[in-house]
Amino acid sequence: MHKFLTNFSNKTIYFLLLLGSMQTVFAQESSSIDWLNFEQAVALQKKEGNLKKIFIDVYTDWCGWCKKMDKNTFQNPEVAAYMKQHFYMVKLDGEGKEPIVFRDQTFSFVPSGRNGYHELAANLLQGQLSYPTVVYLDENMNMLSPVPGYLTPEPFLKIASFFGNNIYKTTSWEDYSK
Repeated sequence: MHKFLTNFSNKTIYFLLLLGSMQTVFAQESSSIDWLNFEQAVALQKKEGNLKKIFIDVYTDWCGWCKKMDKNTFQNPEVAAYMKQHFYMVKLDGEGKEPIVFRDQTFSFVPSGRNGYHELAANLLQGQLSYPTVVYLDENMNMLSPVPGYLTPEPFLKIASFFGNNIYKTTSWEDYSK
């Protein structure tokens, strides 16, 4: 009987460990965001018939707050699930060197100061090159709003749902945020 219990216990422990590791893998997969580049998001918009809005995370490699937002906000399972459902998620390097064509205009890197900037980032941020800044575009790729600064999951989701659930169409931000 003792041998059976030992064998049973080892099998049970092994099974529980296996089950726990599978849950961790599935949780990580469901909470990760599939980031696109700008051109991929535009192509998906056209291909899928403007089903989703576009969310753009404008960052730089040297930005500590950008990295913190990646880790603390975008890795949050609730944030990731909501954003995947309502938006095409784009990462845009504010100092990226590759040209991007959008609405028949080519946006390029502009050398300036120590690092320079990408013209599309400057356009989306309305000339205010502050990182991180996230930008919301509607289904027709019209600007809804840039939102500068680091955001934790709760205020981030409040803003994202304002745009993602089309609340902005009937309610002012001031009324919604009360």
